[in-house]
Amino acid sequence: MQKIINAHCHIYPDKIAEKAVLGIRDFYDLDMSLNGKLDDLIRDGNKVGVTHYLVHSVATTPKQVKSINEFIAEAVNTHPDIFTGFGTLHPDSDDMQGDFDYLIELGLKGVKVHPDFQQFAMNEDRAFKIGEVVSKGQVPMLVHCGDFRYNYSNPEQIKPFLDKFPDITFIGAHFAGWSVWQEATRQLAGTPNLYVDLSSSLYDLSPETALELIHAYGSDRVLWGTDYPMWESDSEMEYFNKINLTDKEKSQILYENAAKILNLD
Repeated sequence: MQKIINAHCHIYPDKIAEKAVLGIRDFYDLDMSLNGKLDDLIRDGNKVGVTHYLVHSVATTPKQVKSINEFIAEAVNTHPDIFTGFGTLHPDSDDMQGDFDYLIELGLKGVKVHPDFQQFAMNEDRAFKIGEVVSKGQVPMLVHCGDFRYNYSNPEQIKPFLDKFPDITFIGAHFAGWSVWQEATRQLAGTPNLYVDLSSSLYDLSPETALELIHAYGSDRVLWGTDYPMWESDSEMEYFNKINLTDKEKSQILYENAAKILNLD
């Protein structure tokens, strides 16, 4: 049976999950049916046979970093066989290295940032401060990429970061450019340290276009994910299965590439 890693999952404490999901809905003006809670994530993943989840959240202020990372670590400790956790950092932290060291101490395996939520550009000094500690710490970094409404994480901001930190295993969410998918591919495909996930993308791309993007990056550089709680696993898998991929390419995208990054095998 095909193993499946959902490589892009946001989760929230029960007491704030509803508010967090509503905030995401309003930010993107998209309907959402999932609730952002840990048990709901597993329930949704079971519909398509997900065997492992990469879970994370994002701090919108520096003071949130510690509590969010502790929550993600607690979630991983509750389900250590099926969860890998990435911690968050904030560009305005007074102690970036200390925040990073603590998330590693908690057992988290990488870093997730969302420039558009956190309001910093990936080609500015605040981003480079994050890059310096991540590069030194030798962990992967998952970054929300792309939004035609802003200039924080579009290709022209992402490329300088990738060039400055070639040793970081960089996962560009949403084909490295939500809403600017083709432009991101033109500018970023072939960058040696770049992987992409296809979350929050297939709903707006034809299977033919999705195949072109996958082949531009290389099927050995693409991860499957749902951007939970944005999209349900069964609909995302339905979109994915419409793409004319070989069995080998499907296995790479659904499991092998993420397993390599997360050191699961």
